[in-house]
Amino acid sequence: MPKIKYIEYSGQEHEIDVAVGLTVMEGARDNAIPGIEADCGGACACSTCHVYVDEAWVDRLPAKDDMEIDMLDFAHEPDPQKSRLTCQLKVTEAFDGLIVRMPERQI
Repeated sequence: MPKIKYIEYSGQEHEIDVAVGLTVMEGARDNAIPGIEADCGGACACSTCHVYVDEAWVDRLPAKDDMEIDMLDFAHEPDPQKSRLTCQLKVTEAFDGLIVRMPERQI
């Protein structure tokens, strides 16, 4: 099972196993990781699961689709390169070691 490291804005780290097939958002939600609200439940209809992906992972993840790009416009301080919505990142074995950082706040 891939291990994903979630880092809160405060610097507190949470490294958890996330089952293949779940999203990075579902891994956070199911493990009560603070900083990812996921108000829409993963429908890509809000931006409350926004994170900054570690630079080493930016080019290793699937590309953003148009809907994710549009929703990131509503995120708190989005970064054109590193910002992602965790509901759009479906976990595969290749995600083992992924590091994501939470913004100061969600919208």
